[in-house]
Amino acid sequence: MLRTLLMLPIVAASSMPASALAADSYPSRPIRLVVPYAAGGGPDIQARKLAEVLGRELGQPIVVENKVGAAGILAAESVAQQPADGYTLLLGASTHIAQKLLQPGVKFDPAAFTHVTRIGVSPAVLVVGTNSPYRKVADLVAAARRSPGLLNYASGGIGSAAHISGAAFASATGIKAVHIPYKGSVEIVPSLIKGDTQFGFPVATTAMPQIANGKVRALAVTSAQRIPTLPQVPTLNEVLGRTDLTLDSWSGIWAPANLPKPLVARLHAAMLKALADPGLHRFYAETGAFIDPSRTPEDFSRLIAEETARMRQVIDKNRITIE
Repeated sequence: MLRTLLMLPIVAASSMPASALAADSYPSRPIRLVVPYAAGGGPDIQARKLAEVLGRELGQPIVVENKVGAAGILAAESVAQQPADGYTLLLGASTHIAQKLLQPGVKFDPAAFTHVTRIGVSPAVLVVGTNSPYRKVADLVAAARRSPGLLNYASGGIGSAAHISGAAFASATGIKAVHIPYKGSVEIVPSLIKGDTQFGFPVATTAMPQIANGKVRALAVTSAQRIPTLPQVPTLNEVLGRTDLTLDSWSGIWAPANLPKPLVARLHAAMLKALADPGLHRFYAETGAFIDPSRTPEDFSRLIAEETARMRQVIDKNRITIE
């Protein structure tokens, strides 16, 4: 009888699913967070701040790995091929949805990843160089109409948030402007300063430091309302008298497909605690973004499905292509 009782914990443990046992010890080593943005840019700095707080919650370091190229495609394709063990995560973003819609042949599917939680939302900012003659959106539109096809706009790559915003702006105003895609959003401002491009739509997290140090001038934001950090800058909808130019970008934590549910739950719970950190909230707000986590992983999956439908409408309506 005593032998039988002593065996009960062993039998109970052995009957537990392997994923549940793994979740109890997860994470037991550092986690890699693949970031599809260049080091030093706004999204990268945000990711590193988050990694620091999340690492404290999980009890293991979160190592940020920048994998830049093809506007996020290389990073997504790489993570999609990794084991679903919770030790490789992706900073997934709305740009990945645009990439899949514009280039169906890419070797990843946003819907197929394991969706942990959305992190936050950031608008884009229409900026020009400080030496630019354009002081308001009307000036820029008028110049583009006077010289069709002679103005260039910069982006961090085909299908990036800056590309989508620029193409939607051109379509909405009826102007013809040339899209100049760079390897990353950190190259947008230097191109404006050198005069290689005349306007661009970096996300607020990238644009804010450059606006603050006087390198670029903000003409409009793509959010539904003006943002607290740029209260004097109107929205595109305000300026153009429209309601369909709310073009916010969002980011979140994705993992390879079929991550065991106990690991998803562990990550989601840790993310919610990390994203409640007051210091992180202040940092996001200062960079023009705001934290807005998903209540559940399932909510995040539903959001991605909704965003895919919305992005398809934006791309189709504005005739955005990879050309």
